[in-house]
Amino acid sequence: MFAAVFLLMSGVLNIVWGIAAIGNAHFFMRNQHYMFSNLKGWGWITLIIGILEIGAAASLFGGGTFGRIFGIIAAGLAAIAALFEIPAYPLWSVAIFALCLWIIHGLAIYGRPVEVAPEPSAPPPASPPPAA
Repeated sequence: MFAAVFLLMSGVLNIVWGIAAIGNAHFFMRNQHYMFSNLKGWGWITLIIGILEIGAAASLFGGGTFGRIFGIIAAGLAAIAALFEIPAYPLWSVAIFALCLWIIHGLAIYGRPVEVAPEPSAPPPASPPPAA
């Protein structure tokens, strides 16, 4: 549940960021250099990753192993995309990257059996005293 909520939050952030980049919003700095494409190209990439994250969060709310694997893949793609955006927006990218790592960690450790130390052998219970 923890990772699903954060995955949903990250997906919404990426969708808003992607739509703003596609529409050339005024808060983006002009003439930034991206690794593979221009601002609109990264906007589409971020929008698609955000949609994948929302889908993974919905699958996680349903439970099951598929949701965990799909969530790890979606968060991994978002983390890689955030690393590619570091030259243009370093603080935002590092924050999204950290959020994605937190999501991956939460999904990777979920469901793992907890190791419990064996109980020391206790002496057999004493019999009750005889009734007088």
